[in-house]
Amino acid sequence: MFSPHLNPSMRYVVVGNPVAHSKSPQIHAAFAAQFGLSDFSYERLFAPLDGFEGTLRAFMSEGGRGCNVTVPFKEQAFALADVLTPRAEAAGAVNTLLRQDDGQLLGDNTDGAGLVADVLRHATLVDKRILLLGAGGAARGVILPLAEQKPAAIAIANRTASKAVALADEFASRVTRPLTGVGFDEVYDEFDIVINATSASLGGERIPLPSGVFASGALAYDMMYGRDETPFLAQAREAGVASRVDGLGMLVGQAAEAFALWTGKRPDIAPVLTALRAAL
Repeated sequence: MFSPHLNPSMRYVVVGNPVAHSKSPQIHAAFAAQFGLSDFSYERLFAPLDGFEGTLRAFMSEGGRGCNVTVPFKEQAFALADVLTPRAEAAGAVNTLLRQDDGQLLGDNTDGAGLVADVLRHATLVDKRILLLGAGGAARGVILPLAEQKPAAIAIANRTASKAVALADEFASRVTRPLTGVGFDEVYDEFDIVINATSASLGGERIPLPSGVFASGALAYDMMYGRDETPFLAQAREAGVASRVDGLGMLVGQAAEAFALWTGKRPDIAPVLTALRAAL
């Protein structure tokens, strides 16, 4: 239920199934507080698996201005968007929607920007060798933002090598940096930045990587996060990697990108990230 007294331009939700676990309301409330936006409203909105479009249209018709989209609706949001940002088009998925003044839905994907912003808090990406683990939607959404940072090269590694090769081939014409796809067992080089975009950590699994993948001084980054160390970051620690970061900062970073798209205001993510970390 949405509060009718609120300015329609300030009503936002996160749509998902499930969605009760989402930390987005706390994050966006904290962002709004930084700018004194007392009429900013952000809530969770559950959508039936076969009812995403109807749920979204109903919210927008009630004055909703925009929303975040989480699993499993990012591809459906992509299809429903009237206009796509280049990064959303490349990702093939939308996690942020904005109802524009003409009524059209603008679809964006802020995941890659959130990842890059968080990685840059810990390391530079310019001229670095990046290994991206996984060839699914999470990996697809970050390739262009990573390539825009001018790394030396990006390698995509996946359990099924053909999927990594196909993804690299698809993006080869869109990036100016060397981009290759390999199987996990074909990774022989050293990398400065190793990013886990697989779901392995969710299942408590380790990634079958050869030894010697992490270069001296490497950063290991897991898109997953939790109260405890993820399996991938434990794997990196055992390999001697000192700089290990989970994906909580990416979560806050992608939310900040969405907030900026909606309001034109760019929040400070540091205090929000600190508060979230303490609450885990």
